Amino acid sequence: MKLTLCNEVLGDMPFEQQFEFAQALGYEGLEIAPYTVNPNPLAITPKEVGEVSKYSSAAGLPVSGLHWLLVRPENLSITTSDMDIRQRTIGFMKQLIMLCADLGGTYLVHGSPQQRRLPETGNDQELEEARKRGIESWASIAEAAENAGVTYCIEALAPPMANFVNTVAEAAEIVEHINSKAVLTMIDCSAARQHERPSVAELIAEWHPRGVLGHIHVNDKNRRGPGQGDDEFDSVVQALKSQDYGKWIGVEPFDYIPDGPAAAAFCSGFMRSLLGDRA
Repeated sequence: MKLTLCNEVLGDMPFEQQFEFAQALGYEGLEIAPYTVNPNPLAITPKEVGEVSKYSSAAGLPVSGLHWLLVRPENLSITTSDMDIRQRTIGFMKQLIMLCADLGGTYLVHGSPQQRRLPETGNDQELEEARKRGIESWASIAEAAENAGVTYCIEALAPPMANFVNTVAEAAEIVEHINSKAVLTMIDCSAARQHERPSVAELIAEWHPRGVLGHIHVNDKNRRGPGQGDDEFDSVVQALKSQDYGKWIGVEPFDYIPDGPAAAAFCSGFMRSLLGDRA
């Protein structure tokens, strides 16, 4: 298991400093939000990719993966009935898969709740058709992910943030339907503790043996970092160890207390104290 930090936590720092700072705190990777490379991720250039890779190499800190995939640019959706928008979105997803591979990352986390939202009004047939379009969109990028050697993770998110794929079981059903080694699901601790009946440890024990878990984000249900709320994480770490989870653990607070760098420092110390000897 290796600890990585979602880089928007250090968003006020230039990329070079982000890698250096995270490495100094004991993180073993940096998980990149594409919009932090370029405010319009569609326009990310080879030069920008090269600069991020250069800073990563200089700090000895790899890019672990990508997240917040579709938050920018605007007007993207995998569930819309507008074919032009959906095809443009799928094309962008494939572009992000290549970006992840070019940066040396191994996974992508598809949260982006607004860009997968089902219609707020409509009959059952319309809602079902929107669900099918979402599933077909994820299925359509499977081959690209396989060819790039990365894992594309469908993230379950709690309502009201998301109204499509709210539980790991829902995501796992889609993963098993797509039936690709490159399309998996993941666990976001904050979302799971807001909405799931099983504990996070129980979710790990249930779904990891089935080969559908590709990643985990650790955060408190209060949206702060692990250790900055009432949620305990020892059972989570013990469940990961008992399942021989050998992948990345991403620290992803949304509310930075007292600020981004301090939250990153606290979360690193907290998680490393639980992880102990990971050899």
